[in-house]
Amino acid sequence: MLWTIFVILLVLWLLGFIGFHVIGAYIHILLVLALIVLIIQLVSGRRPVL
Repeated sequence: MLWTIFVILLVLWLLGFIGFHVIGAYIHILLVLALIVLIIQLVSGRRPVL
């Protein structure tokens, strides 16, 4: 699910970066937040479901 959110935000960021500079700034912030969550997820690893 995290990868799906990451891909969606990446596509929206690219669209905003190309077409809408004002909206692109907000999408860029969301992309950075998604990358931070992704890095935290990768560093912490998968935890077993109890």
